[in-house]
Amino acid sequence: MSAPESAESPEGDGAASQSAGAASQSTAGLLGIYLNDHLAGATGGLELARRAAGEQRGSPAGEVLERYVAEIAKDREALLDMMHALDVPVRRYKVVAGWAGEKLGRLKPNGTLFERSPLSSLVELEALRLGVEGKVCGWRILRRVAEHDNRLDANRLEDLLSRAKEQAETLEELRAGTAAKLFGSR
Repeated sequence: MSAPESAESPEGDGAASQSAGAASQSTAGLLGIYLNDHLAGATGGLELARRAAGEQRGSPAGEVLERYVAEIAKDREALLDMMHALDVPVRRYKVVAGWAGEKLGRLKPNGTLFERSPLSSLVELEALRLGVEGKVCGWRILRRVAEHDNRLDANRLEDLLSRAKEQAETLEELRAGTAAKLFGSR
């Protein structure tokens, strides 16, 4: 980010100009941190979705999850596009942390040590659902930013919001079905 060209406004109020410049730099910096955090989450979510789809390959849920994996990959690319449009650099360490976090999450014991627990699918679907809720929040914030920043396409963000809401509904259906199989319908 570059410093303001001049510390003095045409009215001669250098302090007000400096405060406004610092605030906008701070806001841009915060948005960059926020978007990189979402990118880390999208990276971990994509890895989790791939694993969940692979574990359920050949089942109706597996087919739904395969489509979901493709959508998450597109959503992650959309986020990267918007970060580029906003001149937000990708913080690789956060991307790696998102990837590694998903791998570490596999170590969570679910009642078995050396094989996949029946709870694993349920926990994965719940985590994916929570990730989509976070994605909805991120798209909403970017939609607000688009109201005053023409580098973002508000219509594209509306489409991404709609898709995320559909994803949440689909994941909820899969989650509820998986829970019913595990615990019966009560």
